[in-house]
Amino acid sequence: MTTHENKTKVTILTGSFRIVGYIDVLPGARVTDFMIESKEFVVVMDVEVFEAGEAGRKVLSAPFIDINRNHIQIVTAC
Repeated sequence: MTTHENKTKVTILTGSFRIVGYIDVLPGARVTDFMIESKEFVVVMDVEVFEAGEAGRKVLSAPFIDINRNHIQIVTAC
């Protein structure tokens, strides 16, 4: 795991997964600003991926993943 001093912890929901990890948001910026300025893929670091649903099982842990913006339904800062 890396240090998270300048990172924002987020939960991202797609149609199939709940993704918990960190995004690199500039100081003073909002998660909304980050999403607006993102290209086709969003980089999420120190990631845990779970099946969608309340009791979704853990599917994957990784140092980073790229998520296609078209699959993101909800993003929230934790």
